[in-house]
Amino acid sequence: MLSISKISKHFGPKTLFKDLSFQLNAGDRVGLVGANGAGKSTLFSIILGQTEADSGQIELERGLTIGFLPQESAPTDAATVLELACSINPTFKRIYQQLREHPAANSEVRLQAQARFAELDGYALEAKAQQILAALSFKPDAIRQAANRLSGGWIMRAHLARLLLMEPDLLMLDEPTNHLDLETLDWFQSQLKRFAGSLITISHDRAFLNAVCSSIIEINHNRLNRYQGGYDQYQIQKAERDAQYRAAYNNQQKEIAHLEDFIRRFRAKASKASQAQARIKQLEKMERLSPPETEDSSIAFSFPQPLKSGQKVVKLDAIQQAYGNQPIYQGLNLEIQRGERVVLVGPNGAGKSTLLKIIAERVPIQSGSCQLGHQVQLGYFSQQRSEELNLNNTVLEEVSQRHVVGLSEVAIRSLLGAFLFKGDDVHKCVKVLSGGEKSRLALVKLLLDPPNLLLLDEPTTHLDIASIDALVQALKSYTGTLIFVSHDVYFIRSLAERTIQINAGKLTHYAGDYDYYLQKSGVSNDRKGLVAGQKMEAVKSEKSAAPPKESAKDRRRRLAQDRAQERKKRSQIEKLIQGLEKNIIDLEQEQAHLTQSLAADDHADKPNLAIQLARISKRLAEKNYEWECAAEKLESICQEA
Repeated sequence: MLSISKISKHFGPKTLFKDLSFQLNAGDRVGLVGANGAGKSTLFSIILGQTEADSGQIELERGLTIGFLPQESAPTDAATVLELACSINPTFKRIYQQLREHPAANSEVRLQAQARFAELDGYALEAKAQQILAALSFKPDAIRQAANRLSGGWIMRAHLARLLLMEPDLLMLDEPTNHLDLETLDWFQSQLKRFAGSLITISHDRAFLNAVCSSIIEINHNRLNRYQGGYDQYQIQKAERDAQYRAAYNNQQKEIAHLEDFIRRFRAKASKASQAQARIKQLEKMERLSPPETEDSSIAFSFPQPLKSGQKVVKLDAIQQAYGNQPIYQGLNLEIQRGERVVLVGPNGAGKSTLLKIIAERVPIQSGSCQLGHQVQLGYFSQQRSEELNLNNTVLEEVSQRHVVGLSEVAIRSLLGAFLFKGDDVHKCVKVLSGGEKSRLALVKLLLDPPNLLLLDEPTTHLDIASIDALVQALKSYTGTLIFVSHDVYFIRSLAERTIQINAGKLTHYAGDYDYYLQKSGVSNDRKGLVAGQKMEAVKSEKSAAPPKESAKDRRRRLAQDRAQERKKRSQIEKLIQGLEKNIIDLEQEQAHLTQSLAADDHADKPNLAIQLARISKRLAEKNYEWECAAEKLESICQEA
């Protein structure tokens, strides 16, 4: 399907990678990992033909269709969200453009476009697109809006919908989880598991890589290594491979030292000269191993701890909050105690970020009160925090001005290095940094002198895996109170000790970590799969209690109730299918009649007939799709029975 042979790429004096080779076969699901700047996105660009390699070859199977999701700034135009999602090929994109440019109902171009749209089964495509967009959290009225009026995150979701509709042979995704909440990520993972094609994804979300990938390809120190399994298996195999290589290198160095010592001692002696020459030739022929790769050192930094606050850190009482006519919270009450580590979970738009902004006093409260406790010092991290940086400072100057007692420049540089500011990067001017770099710099400043109440909104978005580990270790040693929002399950599981689910303005409290929330909230098994393979045994033994034993009588009663419920559900779906089948038959007859009338040469009202036919075709496609969904549901119920 895809063959890469000895690809090399340089940018000036910097070598991104050298002589990379790998083979991608049908059905492969590959996670591409490596530090920021290792060349992952560049490799994608070379495969797609957007960037030229300095040397090497790329071979793609003839007729291969590729679907690509870039990390940021996916293109859009005047198309609506629904049109963008349905533009799975140039033909559909051209039809939608013609329909937009010719709105008159009787326009000849529009009639031709409608007829072609119906011929290509476009209405069935639209019906399926609406289902996918709804699963990606688009509201019904939003899909009719122009996509270019949306934020970047929502545009990326629309492109995700397009790729899922497209069903290409090869799906290439660059950080696809950046703009997805946990609920949507759940659904997206389930779609990828059912996807029949091949997949290559760049991701810093190790739980996502565990869930969808069958192998991991790492770009490290200009080289490429492939490992079987998900991210956890990759870490184990990489540690074993590195240990074997270090042992082989050390043994070779001992042998070299021994040979060189013999040559130095006996080269000048006539009786040993021939033996010394033999060892010289042995050294010349030896294929020397390169020194082992130096591991990216974990952060070694003693974080200053904040002043101790009062026991009650924050209290919200009867909060009323809305955006325009859209209510967010009505009568919200919440209390947070000192030292708690709270994660807020829920779908996008539920009000998680709004709650953080209310506590941080970044939005005026419309009704109710928010009170901070005794000696509470609040720190709030969001994307907007990067705007508080002094653009004329260098990176090092910006963090050094925190005036944290007892911190040397070496200690500050080690922290900056953990968040990807290495070497001469610390002398860059803040104003030339990218948005992601500014966010990371703001995060470093917050950690250098942390307050005793930290509010973090998606802090891992611009971090690679090593930097996420550094942040986790920093926050584990933090003694203050932490409230955060994140879609990174590893990050959540590493830190959260209390979970608050927010949905439709309602708060549901779970007095436990993320695993406890998953267990008690009854969320889908797909979500539980997000945490598979991440050393859950210890957590389960501490958090899970054995369920009470069920008596035989209670079990029989429960089973009887379950069977009655299943029969009722099955009967309802069967009635729905019967009604849909009758609707489909009626619509097919009407469609055949209109098609026959339209084919008659002497019919006087062809434009109106074409419009009617398009409407009937759309309704028929929708009913067929509804029938398929109902039939699948019925089949699933029958299999479970």
